[in-house]
Amino acid sequence: MAARVLLLVKLCTLLCVAAAQDVAYNPPVGNSGGLDLALRFLNSLSAVPRLYRFYRTEPGTEQQCGFAYEHLSLKATLCLKGTVDPPQNCPFKNNTPLMDCVVCYQTEDNEIQRTPEPYVHCIQKPKVTEEITSARTDHCKKMAYVPGASSLIMFRG
Repeated sequence: MAARVLLLVKLCTLLCVAAAQDVAYNPPVGNSGGLDLALRFLNSLSAVPRLYRFYRTEPGTEQQCGFAYEHLSLKATLCLKGTVDPPQNCPFKNNTPLMDCVVCYQTEDNEIQRTPEPYVHCIQKPKVTEEITSARTDHCKKMAYVPGASSLIMFRG
């Protein structure tokens, strides 16, 4: 009897952990323009054989005054490109580093503007350096500048 209770407790624990993981890796609700741009960019690269999915939003992600700065982590899946639709059905591959992506773009009426061209930069998380972080920040600051305004839009980078 005690063995059955222990088995039941273990099964419940596993189910709760699995459910919590599914919630943790669901993309944010609402404007996900930057996430769409990052996934489209990364999954279009011929050197990247596996599909990537949303993993988490990193601190510093902001949207206001017609400008968006998104810092995202994406994770490789076990699925090769073109094998699964939708990609959310693909389990994560646990032996690869996260992909660190920064996306910045102008918006108008919640639509991504083509001008200036949205900036998407993704690199494996262990390879992110201060120089890369600085270059990303500088690029996004230039995009956030509004001619005729007295300062940059909201950018804290």
